[in-house]
Amino acid sequence: MPAKSKKQQMAAGAALSAKRGERSKASLRGASRSMAKSMSKSELKELAETKRRDLPTRKRK
Repeated sequence: MPAKSKKQQMAAGAALSAKRGERSKASLRGASRSMAKSMSKSELKELAETKRRDLPTRKRK
């Protein structure tokens, strides 16, 4: 499941780095904090590895 927006990809990257211990979990805010709690490392890695080139900045409703 690739990321649908640049914001989602960046939030997944931040959550993944916190799960790995490269960043403190207290520094996470918003979507990245909830992703870190609810998703596994492999799910986060899959979202974070998405190339940002053709993604929209945000997903429109």
